[in-house]
Amino acid sequence: MSRRSARSVLATVAVTAACLTASGPASAASPAAGNCSPSVSVTGYSDALDKTTYDGTFVGNISALATDRGGRLAALSDRSSLFALDGRTLAPRSVAPLADEKGAALDSEGLVVDRDGTYLVTSETEPSIRRYDRSGARVLDRLPVPAALQDRARTNASFEGLTLLPGGRTILASMESPLTGDEANRLQTWQRTRAGSFAPAAQYGYRTDPDLGISEVTAAPDGRLLVLERGFTSGVGNTIRLYAAELRGATDTSGMETIGAGTRLAHKTLLADLANCPSLGAPAHQPQPNPLLDNIEAMAVTGRGPHGALRLLLASDDNQSANQITRFYSLRIVTAG
Repeated sequence: MSRRSARSVLATVAVTAACLTASGPASAASPAAGNCSPSVSVTGYSDALDKTTYDGTFVGNISALATDRGGRLAALSDRSSLFALDGRTLAPRSVAPLADEKGAALDSEGLVVDRDGTYLVTSETEPSIRRYDRSGARVLDRLPVPAALQDRARTNASFEGLTLLPGGRTILASMESPLTGDEANRLQTWQRTRAGSFAPAAQYGYRTDPDLGISEVTAAPDGRLLVLERGFTSGVGNTIRLYAAELRGATDTSGMETIGAGTRLAHKTLLADLANCPSLGAPAHQPQPNPLLDNIEAMAVTGRGPHGALRLLLASDDNQSANQITRFYSLRIVTAG
């Protein structure tokens, strides 16, 4: 990104990661933010990074967001790029190309910044989870993935989400769609070993709403999961629903060949259907039930607000398409931890 374009981003965004202003074109008036549901409100959005470049790399295709222990923000592109974003302005500060052990690009979808600053990154194609060094340049190791998740994963529908649970000892990856033969999506966990690596642990079932998949998961401070369910209908647009999910009481499905009737699944509670959020004057480049919506794939908890409310940052994957937008959203959740 040139110095001129970087200044333009800073001027257009004028945000903090915790609370974006409702920003469309610089000259547009910004309607007040408001409630999406009794427990969720949208406090702003920004399109300032849409169709921009940084250091010769397209800034888009955002599939995951993550914060480190210092509150710094990382964004993952599913075209094998790892961005560091300014925590106040969202402007890119660095970018690292990601690759597998042979130098090939990844279909990178899920991201965790571990407590030592290394990165855990999923790829849908195997599926896989790799650990990268703090620069993102070198693969340090690769987590073992249960054979069933590799052999029975549907094409382009495996590890879409990744999160580190409170306490830092367990990571969880979400399958975008059910395995062949299953009636629910699988949520796979790994436990940290004494050596610092991760070993496969319990697995749980989660049933999405009809025709939706899991686009992202992130852990709330109370141990529940925040789950983004997403779908798309041509000529109608995106469906984006935010759920809280409780794993306690769910069956460990790691030894089950199929998930079917009688399996105790993760219990989920709808927090908001984002179609019900105020549009904030947002533009849309294709039909949408609410012009604020796009292909939202990324989500991270960025802190707490007054009275313990969670601050949640979302981002959409524009697929490098003229009909889609790289958009960041700031939400406030008053009942999820």
